[in-house]
Amino acid sequence: MERGGCASSRKQRQNRQDKPYRGIRMRKWGKWVAEIREPNKRSRIWLGSYSSPVAAARAYDTAVFYLRGPTAKLNFPESIVKEDDQPHDLSAAFIRKKATAVGARVDAALHASTAESNSIGFFEKPDLNEHPSPESSEDN
Repeated sequence: MERGGCASSRKQRQNRQDKPYRGIRMRKWGKWVAEIREPNKRSRIWLGSYSSPVAAARAYDTAVFYLRGPTAKLNFPESIVKEDDQPHDLSAAFIRKKATAVGARVDAALHASTAESNSIGFFEKPDLNEHPSPESSEDN
């Protein structure tokens, strides 16, 4: 009995690392994908492939919000933008379009901020393997 409990808690920790958010999974090659099952159907709505788990989770949140409304369990409840005019067309294509737009926007923002911080860090970090030149010496 004790062994099973230990194995299940280890499995839960592993699962949290593999799936940090609801509705997403990681491909073998490192991309994060999101999809959601349509209500009362066996089919799924493909929500896209993203470079970050946050972008995939935001795409999932958008889709689940359109499908289930304000009672949906979301990864980022504070990030949902509620539109004043609720659309009448809640087809799979409409939901996919909205979700992929949000996911792509988040992925692009995360990619831009990472690139910006990398370029800033490049200029601020000195090369510790380089010998100081006489011009940069503080003794002069």
